[in-house]
Amino acid sequence: MRGRTVRSALAATAALCAVAALPGTAVAADGPEGLPTYRTAADARPVTGRESSADGPPIEPGTYTDEISPGERAYYSVTLDDASNVWISATALPEPGTEVGGADGIKVALKSPEGATCGDSDIDFGGEDSARPIADYAWRMIRKDGYCQEAGVYHFSVEREGEGASDPAPWPVEIRFMEEPGVKGAQPTAQPTAPSDARTSAPPGPPSGEARRIEGGTGFNDAASMGEGNWKDRLRPGETRFYRVPVDWGQQLFTTVEFGTTGSGEAPFVGGAFRVDFYNPARGQVESRSLGYQADRPAALSLESRRVDFANRHAGTTELGGMRFAGWYYIAVHAHRDLAESVDGSVPLVLRTTVEGTPRGGPEYDGDAVAAGFGVEEGDREAAAEGPSATDAEDDGTLRVVGWAGIGTGTALLLGLGLWTLLARSGTRPR
Repeated sequence: MRGRTVRSALAATAALCAVAALPGTAVAADGPEGLPTYRTAADARPVTGRESSADGPPIEPGTYTDEISPGERAYYSVTLDDASNVWISATALPEPGTEVGGADGIKVALKSPEGATCGDSDIDFGGEDSARPIADYAWRMIRKDGYCQEAGVYHFSVEREGEGASDPAPWPVEIRFMEEPGVKGAQPTAQPTAPSDARTSAPPGPPSGEARRIEGGTGFNDAASMGEGNWKDRLRPGETRFYRVPVDWGQQLFTTVEFGTTGSGEAPFVGGAFRVDFYNPARGQVESRSLGYQADRPAALSLESRRVDFANRHAGTTELGGMRFAGWYYIAVHAHRDLAESVDGSVPLVLRTTVEGTPRGGPEYDGDAVAAGFGVEEGDREAAAEGPSATDAEDDGTLRVVGWAGIGTGTALLLGLGLWTLLARSGTRPR
């Protein structure tokens, strides 16, 4: 793990020096072929997971960044009370355009002090083996006669799994620790029945109106807000774009993603050309679907969620169980890099979105669930209806870049020399 610390520290210093040497410019954030890379949260804190659960660094509710190498498992320590539901996600971030194996991915788990598994999940890239951000979560839920109900120090882990077909370079990882307030009184525990467990009898028709321009974000932190309506964007081979929609208690989301033609004449068919990943507010994957594409004919893929219900969390299926809280739901659309062989430039897409159902009251939380990221306010619906605005671009992230760029070259070099000296004194010499 010491090597991981050194790599991270030296990379940070190099980035600082590069920015300081070019005052007034932003940090280069593009991967191969100019594809944009994932924008981490502006307030994310660096952390270095450890090989043993006994040494896991403490993390609290918030966002963190780390990296993970093939076959590695990193541990972190979390202190939990005996009342809150917690959701800790990890997003793996291979560089766009790099090699990944379809069976390669990550596994996340949360274990009690005694080693009982509270919640775990794993996610991989699927048969399309195209590099994109992938995420899922581990959890601790408060329930009668359940595991992991006591207060104490728990152990969260992220493991890079697979057959080793991916580029061996470390993957950056973004960790998001969310704490859902406890519920006053008894929690709903029965597995839901209709209408919670049911989709509508038939999907609603497409929304009316002309498609408005939208530009999807690079990830969860800068996902473009969209509400009901038709939204158009463009997607380059190897690129992933994120969108978010507020879905309240009792509502369900219908979205059809249409991929337009890119030219005339016969074009080769690309299997698994597009993938659409659907995530809940805690970054747990609800559904993932893919389809092939031939550039001279349109294609479409639809997502139809279940209704949002607190009791869904006790269901066994992912599609139902993932719709367990109100909040911002995320749609990630990815174009396979192999499309570059048959598509000149980018592919036009249209997202036709409908939110069905009247919002209804959720559980009586013992705390501010909306502030914790679990809930929808009227302002959220209004912002989504209006579409993207300047605030969707994470203004504080821009300020962060400006702040780093404002540091003079001399200051950056001094910081770099200071870091070098610190590593030397600690007996850890950079190689």
